Amino acid sequence: MNGKHLICVGLIAIVVLVALLIILSRPDEDAGSGAPLLVYCAAGVKPPVLQLARDFEKDYGVKIQLQYGGSGTLLSNVEVSQRGDLYIAGDTSYIETASERGLIDEVLPLAYLRPVIAVAAGNPKGIKGVRDLLEEGTRIALGNPDTASIGKQTKKFLAQAGLWDQIKRHTESNGVFKPTVPEVANDIKLGAVDAGIIWDATAAQYDDIEAIRDPAFYSAVMEISVAVTRSTRQPQKSLRFARWMNSRVGNRVFNQYGFESVEGDVWELRPEITFFCGAVNRRAVDSIIKAFEEREGVVMNTVYNGCGILTGQMRAIRQDQKGAGFPDVYMACDRYYLENVKEWFQEDVNISDTDIVIAVPKGNPKNIKSLTDLARPGMRVSVGQPEQCTIGVLTRQMLRKMNVHDDVMSNVVMQTASSAMLIPTVTTKSVDATLAYFTDTLAESDKVEAVRINSAHAKAIQPFSISRSSEYKYLGRRLMKRIVEAKESFSSAGFNVRTEEH
Repeated sequence: MNGKHLICVGLIAIVVLVALLIILSRPDEDAGSGAPLLVYCAAGVKPPVLQLARDFEKDYGVKIQLQYGGSGTLLSNVEVSQRGDLYIAGDTSYIETASERGLIDEVLPLAYLRPVIAVAAGNPKGIKGVRDLLEEGTRIALGNPDTASIGKQTKKFLAQAGLWDQIKRHTESNGVFKPTVPEVANDIKLGAVDAGIIWDATAAQYDDIEAIRDPAFYSAVMEISVAVTRSTRQPQKSLRFARWMNSRVGNRVFNQYGFESVEGDVWELRPEITFFCGAVNRRAVDSIIKAFEEREGVVMNTVYNGCGILTGQMRAIRQDQKGAGFPDVYMACDRYYLENVKEWFQEDVNISDTDIVIAVPKGNPKNIKSLTDLARPGMRVSVGQPEQCTIGVLTRQMLRKMNVHDDVMSNVVMQTASSAMLIPTVTTKSVDATLAYFTDTLAESDKVEAVRINSAHAKAIQPFSISRSSEYKYLGRRLMKRIVEAKESFSSAGFNVRTEEH
């Protein structure tokens, strides 16, 4: 090879190396690409959100454009403009309104707020409670109930105390209504008014403002939340910034600015979630998991198996002091196998149910019509193995309650470790019939048919639950919500949706 060739090869190698370095230096697939994120942010939450936005932009190269205002005003902007990516509201009533109007999708809590009476340091007017605001000559500032979260909640709780009409008239004649909570605080700071009602976290940000707590507001705990707008064209990037604010990183920043933060998830740009899922659920949840993984920008490590095997793995993991690999979320084939490990899980919801049926070859050559037919001499039957899968446990419970256990079990020639393995025992003609989930028969409907069992005991209920030890509880709750809402996926897979429980 001559010198020119060597130089050419060297230049090509340098170009390839530089290209690889550029690619590897990117924080993630789309972290810094595309248009800036437009975030509608309640004015009272500006300090922590501004810092978190700057830090996120610095660490991940994502441009964030913040638009401040009252929660009500911003909600109107979201609805009218049909643009933007995230909406941060000062209390949940605005989030509920946004949801009812179809303007938002995912919602993540950030922190809590409580209304307080704010006065200048030293409390020169000696104000002790709401009634003192009505004293002649006392000038007050309140948030506008139509535009500001603090104004809306002030009106709500003073109305409950029977004081709103008097306070409103007094403000109209001796004070002012402001569109945002920082403007109320600034009027107090500058001495334009003697007192006002603001959030406790807002008061904590002013050295020259003193907060007075009144019993009228003791139950007024508001949740600050961030919601992904339905109009966003960057859902994954929006959710990442929302997760950043909800995370332990965001918690520390909110606390620094005087807010009481939620206990959020551990921060990872692309977290890995372990999902133990009973095999019967696979046909319904597989597509949901893939869509969730893509939208959230997470990795779902999903393990499908018999629930006896899955819960056995959980116990083995718990015996290990490190506990690595324990699932963040678990969807059982039936409540039986959730109750067995309930101590390790928190909230749960019943998602669906499916019938246990007698699966036979197409045409039903043995003319099987009921469980008693499975006890006929020479009949070959397969069932699930009870230590390994839910269908095995439920089958035996059902047979005992219907007084045919011993007769049917005497004809069992095969036991499987998973419900998914039962139908193949029929399609391969290894048995004459099997006791399986109706949902499992649908995939082989051209080869098998289902004989219904007329009994309330022939049913399995599939619950979803979140681990107490998970570092990603809010992610788990959003997955739960997606699964609850995916009624069509479960219906098309042959499940009955437990809509009455959601």
